[in-house]
Amino acid sequence: MLNESYPYYLANKPMQPNTDLVVTNKYTSEPATRVALANAATIDQAIAASVEAFDTMRKMPAYKRQDVLNHVVRRVTERHEELSKALCIEAGKPIRDARGEVTRLIDTFRVAAEEAVRITGEYLPLDISARAEGYESMWRRFPIGPCSFISPFNFPLNLVAHKVAPAIAMGCTFVLKPASRTPIGALILGEILAETDLPPGAFSILPCSRDGADLFTTDDRFKLLSFTGSPDVGWMLKANAGKKKVVLELGGNAACIVDADADLDFAADRLIIGAFYQSGQSCIGVQRIIVHEKVYDELKAKLADRAGKLIAGDPLNEDTFLGPMITENDAKRMEEWVNEAVEGGGRIVCGGKRDGVFYAATILENVDPKMRVSCIEAFGPVAVMQPFSDFKIAVEIANDSIYGLQAGIFTKNIDHAMYAYNELEVGGVVINDVPSIRVDNMPYGGVRDSGLGREGVRFAMEDMSEIKLLVMNKVGRL
Repeated sequence: MLNESYPYYLANKPMQPNTDLVVTNKYTSEPATRVALANAATIDQAIAASVEAFDTMRKMPAYKRQDVLNHVVRRVTERHEELSKALCIEAGKPIRDARGEVTRLIDTFRVAAEEAVRITGEYLPLDISARAEGYESMWRRFPIGPCSFISPFNFPLNLVAHKVAPAIAMGCTFVLKPASRTPIGALILGEILAETDLPPGAFSILPCSRDGADLFTTDDRFKLLSFTGSPDVGWMLKANAGKKKVVLELGGNAACIVDADADLDFAADRLIIGAFYQSGQSCIGVQRIIVHEKVYDELKAKLADRAGKLIAGDPLNEDTFLGPMITENDAKRMEEWVNEAVEGGGRIVCGGKRDGVFYAATILENVDPKMRVSCIEAFGPVAVMQPFSDFKIAVEIANDSIYGLQAGIFTKNIDHAMYAYNELEVGGVVINDVPSIRVDNMPYGGVRDSGLGREGVRFAMEDMSEIKLLVMNKVGRL
């Protein structure tokens, strides 16, 4: 199903100097394929090629950049099932989720193709006072330069797309480091990009060890670093990034408030998906469920019933909902955090068991908010419930976090909905659904420890560009 080995892409070209990186099947833990691993010298070559190609790339006509992006849409559509099954193997992602991720990549590149031909600016009158009479101006966006991209394991295709597609649309060259555990989707994307007319050196896709990846952060030839991953690593990279612009998407421990008037069956259905899809390995997965005391017990019963019916197993099985966690150590970490919470007075509503690399869909209650399973990003199939009596207090509970990515509210009360939107300290508020919603054209990102900047094609393009102003003195003009 996977090739025996995969090359990396250096300056648009496939190269196979070694097969040093072993990629495992996350369900069986057996080797699935081998991948070429880049070293520091290769990364340096890629950066140099990116710098050299930038002048050609930035002058590439918009319709040609659009053609490249549309080519990706066509080829990924043709290879949809191949890419979906690759995600099942390298990421342990259930096949239904994998197909959804491939579809989202198509959406992301399609939106980027549209945005590539509408990079606009603005005429700006300057005669706001007598001293500026006779002056006028305009501004527009120019590509920022070569970009450094570092992507995570959990969405190894679409989170790559959210960096690559805006870069091509804007006219930026780039060097990408895909996650070492899940590099296959990015390398297949590289194969597709190599079929296009991008200028030589416009892109490199280089799996590499963390020790050899310092240049992605420290090299001043890059003008932007875009990183998606853990907060600890992200803030460290920012501290070492020098003068370049930095965009960080760093995760969270998303809260979802269920008001007294919510449709509980609908809320339960959505909360189960939000908390447990992809085994909770999503930065906007539902981790904290804050429920009005009048409906708390009823919702708890509905959630426990639904969670107990989720099927765990082979990601290639069409009925599987819960796949393996990315490593057995991550499953053991989840087990440790849940046990710690129980020892501290928490109660298991359902789940709480580990089976090798699998961890059961787990709901806890009566958990001390200082426990790791509540206050730190769990990145696993665990959610914590607690009741509230006053909506303002529910919002305060949701805000009691070092993170601020997205939050969800189930309510029919428009005043409560707008209060939550105005007062929640997050990058996005979702009404009558879980915070796990992401549509690929929306501004996506967080505040506080959840990061800096926004993804979503148009918003990423803004980060990948600089505004340049033109001022004209009309004196002497006919």
